[in-house]
Amino acid sequence: MTLIRSGNLLAAIPPELSEEQVHTLATAGAARVERIVSRGQASPAGFWYDQDQPEWVALLQGAAALEYADGTVQDLQAGDWVLIPAHVRHRVLRTSCEPAAVWLAVFLPG
Repeated sequence: MTLIRSGNLLAAIPPELSEEQVHTLATAGAARVERIVSRGQASPAGFWYDQDQPEWVALLQGAAALEYADGTVQDLQAGDWVLIPAHVRHRVLRTSCEPAAVWLAVFLPG
């Protein structure tokens, strides 16, 4: 029998966070699924993600903005999603505190 795991992506959100909370929900080969909770966190000034894998990310709750190395800013509201190709430099510009920004991130094989 296959072990079935389940949960609620909007449950157990801490009322305060000093840093983003990242939980790995599933992995399969090079793929990974994470729930990320942010309460006002942003990437440090001058920091850029430059990942080897494409990342599909959906904002399930709250609001946020991503900034890309070319200067583009993408505002996100609950329900918005984006597919970021591998090696596209990006950063989290801002996230809402109330409600918390809850992300679902899927890292795909490169």
